[in-house]
Amino acid sequence: MHTDTERCVRAVRSKDARFDGWFFTAVLTTRIYCRPSCPVVPPKAENMTFYPSAAACQQAGFRACKRCRPDTSPGSPEWNARADSVARAIRLIRDGVVDREGVPGLAARLGYSPRQIERQLLAELGAGPLALARAQRAQTARVLIETTALPMAEIAFAAGFSSVRTFNDTVREVFALAPGELRTRAARTAPAPATPGVITLRLPYRAPLNPSNLFGHLAATAVPGVEEWRDGAYRRTLALPHGHGIVALTPRPDHIACRLSLTDPRDLTLAISRCRWLLDLDADPVAVDEQLRTDPLLAPLVDAAPGRRVPRTVDGAEFAVRAVLGQQVSTAAARTHAARLVTAHGTPVDDPEGGLTHLFPDPEALAGLDPEQLALPRSRRRTLTTLVRALADGSLRLGPDSDWDRARAELAALPGFGPWTVEVIAMRALGDPDAFLPTDLGIRRSAQHLGLPATPAALTARAAGWRPWRAYAVQYLWTVDDHPINHLPNAEGSAP
Repeated sequence: MHTDTERCVRAVRSKDARFDGWFFTAVLTTRIYCRPSCPVVPPKAENMTFYPSAAACQQAGFRACKRCRPDTSPGSPEWNARADSVARAIRLIRDGVVDREGVPGLAARLGYSPRQIERQLLAELGAGPLALARAQRAQTARVLIETTALPMAEIAFAAGFSSVRTFNDTVREVFALAPGELRTRAARTAPAPATPGVITLRLPYRAPLNPSNLFGHLAATAVPGVEEWRDGAYRRTLALPHGHGIVALTPRPDHIACRLSLTDPRDLTLAISRCRWLLDLDADPVAVDEQLRTDPLLAPLVDAAPGRRVPRTVDGAEFAVRAVLGQQVSTAAARTHAARLVTAHGTPVDDPEGGLTHLFPDPEALAGLDPEQLALPRSRRRTLTTLVRALADGSLRLGPDSDWDRARAELAALPGFGPWTVEVIAMRALGDPDAFLPTDLGIRRSAQHLGLPATPAALTARAAGWRPWRAYAVQYLWTVDDHPINHLPNAEGSAP
């Protein structure tokens, strides 16, 4: 979009927040870059130039605006709808792969050479993988500076910088303030952290966002010990490269309040990325809802509660295991089966607030489980053990960077994996916005109630007009049924 100058100028002049993250405005006279919704008086059109990423702005010598903080804007929703190498590279960079494994590690995961990845990213984002990772490190450093009392040297290495000097130089270059000045500035407007070791931040999103199905789904399917709904927040444990974490996510009118407790602050970037992915915060709900409204039978559902997101997962392998446990059983039964696995094979953690006790067991921990100890039909035991082996030996990989078509084919080749299981994993673990569940009982009931075709084949044909957003159509169709996944839990922690 950044190449359409006329459209970008109109968005800047109208301060349209829907375009935040789609492009960035760099002002030639001030050498500052902003998000489209920046509250300051828009510059003259001839003084504006546009870039596809914050990293491209920084690489061109522009610094972040102190008013609109463009480095914190939601990510481009374009990467949600694509599964090509560039989109997968962006998702891996968000997960901190470049910081942990370097550009060669990023390229190896994607099956390309470092030079090819560099060329592809430069062509689409105006910045290579190192520049994109550097911009992300700068934002992570800013969060730690403003929300913790950690010494600057610790922040530098936690954010992924190789030296304190590089950290200082980058912060000054990107924000036009020294790290100490950033902390002083933040202290004037925000209280000091209430709990040592806890990082509090705001996760932005594009409005509208309907929290009912998003948090309702996560709370209704929460695995005891790993997840819970407490005091208006969804809480869960996180398995991270340098330790574990506990996150509390609370819906607010204009952001998601995020409270993170991490064993090691080096995991902050990945933890934020996982939380944004879990809640589908980089989606463009206006584009999604406009497409779905073109179907007259779906339009009333969209108009009644626009902005529904697809509830995802923080770990693809975890969700695949849970999807198998949920085959042909109720939500309550699936939770019970998962809780037994957690108790027997999960890693214990300490939760200062109580309630959370374990990390969900990883495939390696489940690889040695005895199928006879599982209270499941024999066929489902075989399905689960085959899945766990494939995940543990690396022959099956599920995550934001996965090739959607390839992952579907690999899943379908496993015993006991039918269309429903494959598509629900594609929707919630892989993040495919076009995943569709025509065989789902709730979807078929909803279709019949609305007058849509009820058979899977006929419904799939009708749903062609909803592409590429059929996963979002699923969220709206599920609302026809009065199920706890459609409701925010009440204050006591149970569905109303």
